[in-house]
Amino acid sequence: MQTTPATSTQSPSKGAADAILLELVDENGVTIGTAEKLAAHQPPGQLHRAFSVFLFDERGRLLLQQRALGKYHSPGVWSNTCCGHPYPGEAPFTAAARRTFEELGVSPSLMAEAGTVRYNHPDPDSGLVEQEYNHLFVGLVQAAPRPDPEEVGDTAFVTAAELAERHAKDPFSSWFMTVLDAARPAVRELTGPSAGW
Repeated sequence: MQTTPATSTQSPSKGAADAILLELVDENGVTIGTAEKLAAHQPPGQLHRAFSVFLFDERGRLLLQQRALGKYHSPGVWSNTCCGHPYPGEAPFTAAARRTFEELGVSPSLMAEAGTVRYNHPDPDSGLVEQEYNHLFVGLVQAAPRPDPEEVGDTAFVTAAELAERHAKDPFSSWFMTVLDAARPAVRELTGPSAGW
C-alpha cells in the first residue's frame, strides 16, 4: 500500500481503497510503525502523530472551524483552525500547511512551531479514542476562508472572550482545550498581551 497517497486527500476517504495510514510513535515521538487511521482510533487507541493549527487574523482573533456533520469522528463540534495527521514520513509542518489549505482554502501567511503535547481523549459519542502525540503550530491568516464543505461545516473568528462564551454553550472537540492550553505561550507571543490569550 502506498504510504503517501497523492490523490487520497482530493476525495473523501469512505472505502478500504482510500485507507489512510498514520504514523505510530512511542512516548518520545519516535516513529515505531504505521496503522490504518480508523484502527488507530479504536479503543484503547494507538499513540500516533498528529498536528493542530491555530491561525489568527490581524485583530488577534482565532479562526475556529466546525467539523462537518459527515465526519466519522467528532462531527459537528467546534475545534481549532485545523487538525489532522501527517502521512508516514511527512513532516508535521508540511502536513499542517497542506491540510489547512485542503480544509479551509487558505495558506498561512506565517506559521511557526509551538511545541508538542501528548494526550488520551476518548470521544463518548463516537466511541473512538484520540491517543495523540500532537505537534502544535500557530500562525497568521490574511485571506478569507473558503472551506471544503465535506470537511468543514462552518468557520468563525473569535476573540478570547468570545471563545469563552462559545465554549460554555456549544459542543467542542474533546481535545480542543488540551491543545489550546499547550499552545498558549506561543499564541501570546504571536498575538501580544492586548489580545487576551
